[in-house]
Amino acid sequence: MDRLHEIEVFVAVADAGSFTKAGTRLRLSPPAVTRAISALEDRLCARVFNRTTRSLTITEVGQRFLENARRILTDLDTAEKEAVGETAMPHGHLAITASVTFGRAALAPVVCSFLGQHPRVSASVLLLDRVVNLVEEGIDIAIRIGHLPDSNLIAKRIGEVRQILVASPNYLARRGTPVSPSDLRLHSVIAFTGLMPNREWHFLNGQKPGSVTLRPALEVNDALASIQAAEMGHGITTTLSYMVSDRIRGGKLTTVLDTFTLPPQPVHLVYPHARLVAPKIRAFIDFAAPRLKTTLDQLT
Repeated sequence: MDRLHEIEVFVAVADAGSFTKAGTRLRLSPPAVTRAISALEDRLCARVFNRTTRSLTITEVGQRFLENARRILTDLDTAEKEAVGETAMPHGHLAITASVTFGRAALAPVVCSFLGQHPRVSASVLLLDRVVNLVEEGIDIAIRIGHLPDSNLIAKRIGEVRQILVASPNYLARRGTPVSPSDLRLHSVIAFTGLMPNREWHFLNGQKPGSVTLRPALEVNDALASIQAAEMGHGITTTLSYMVSDRIRGGKLTTVLDTFTLPPQPVHLVYPHARLVAPKIRAFIDFAAPRLKTTLDQLT
């Protein structure tokens, strides 16, 4: 069996954490993946994965081999690109993901402008209100809002946003303005589940963190729907500052309990770590970062 093929399959399995997922990415059948890993283990005279019907973990031998395997594949890819003079020219397909609201408000125009300047690049934009596993789902770049966990992703900070509470002036005129977090229990609360898990609103009282459990009058899984309900006067909702800046400036919504809001959350462009970053990714980061920063500054 081809040794390079074995290495490619091994790295794909290590990244995906699954023989089946690796086979899907490589367009190989599960038996073909199994044969490639078995051949590699025979060659190394050691197991590279411990596998059961329910779990797959890389062995110590596999972990040592993985770093060199990645380098081999990267060096080969670089050599091929240099041979045809493509290392500096952005080309190929770019997959980008962001939350639904951020994608609509800020990302889509930037992607269109980028494609206009790079005709050899095409793009897919995946807008989802969940954290996407970039490696497993074949994504090149993501926009992440919030503090990043330790990972093998490279991050470039492009700004920050605040989580705030808003209501319409009409609603506040009818029901009064809350002055403390506990007052929210006396109000109609519209809960966007992406920002209010377990029906809790988290706040900062001076330097002391706190939370209040609420019984929402309306619960939705879409940010725009919760904002529209608040604008119509149905209650108070939690949102991110960039989502409602125009409505606040236009007098359609008003912030409440400002002194209790949490510190701003960072916004990053992230992409998987690689010794050599593909030109299409490097070009998009360089193009998008300053433009997205400007947009965020205008929206917060």
